[in-house]
Amino acid sequence: MDLPADWAAALAPAATDLESVRHAVARRREQGEEVLPAAQHVLRAFSLPVESVRVLIVGQDPYPTPGHAIGFAFAADAHVRPVPRSLANIFSELHDDVGAPPPATGDLTPWADQGVMLLNRVLTVAAGSAGSHRGLGWEAVTDAAITALAQHSAAAGTPLVAILWGRDAQQLRPLLAAGEEAGTTAVIASAHPSPLSARRGFFGSRPFSRANAFLRQHGAREIRWELPAAEAAPGTQPLF
Repeated sequence: MDLPADWAAALAPAATDLESVRHAVARRREQGEEVLPAAQHVLRAFSLPVESVRVLIVGQDPYPTPGHAIGFAFAADAHVRPVPRSLANIFSELHDDVGAPPPATGDLTPWADQGVMLLNRVLTVAAGSAGSHRGLGWEAVTDAAITALAQHSAAAGTPLVAILWGRDAQQLRPLLAAGEEAGTTAVIASAHPSPLSARRGFFGSRPFSRANAFLRQHGAREIRWELPAAEAAPGTQPLF
């Protein structure tokens, strides 16, 4: 997948890094490594135009289980049962925050369609080896993307909410300085939804309603966080 023109321009400062990491990933595939997600989904988060992004949610890297990652941070392919535990905790907080019923699947495409950029810091991973592509070069690319979003928010005067879950994501806050200083970017930070940390500040953090409150205060359309729900058929494995 190639970058859309607006993102190609926004990521120009990291163009060399992007080219380098794409070659590195291609070499790994050629050498027989199973790289996730599928090639056509690696840059999927950038299918959302820069000017359309109203909420940024930052993840770490794709799920390393084959068939799970779809190119959006925290999202899982619709067939996955049960969903990854971090996503299950996100759905639990979603219910407690805005009263959303249990979703039918772990596919978060409906959020992306409304302007939620689900961006992993690292965009690929080797199957079965979590974090295996960290340091490969993706960080420079996604740092540039986050910086570009904040700069666009400040320059255009349009609201942006950055949801930073966990220490790794929160270290990126300086990249949002342009928007925060202009008063157009809000940061919602809490513990990560991982089972190891969710009870240390993720549960009860109300990120979804807080994001909508900021958008509403700045005259922007809110996100409809409720995902399509479905009744489980008899004998169907529960989502989480």
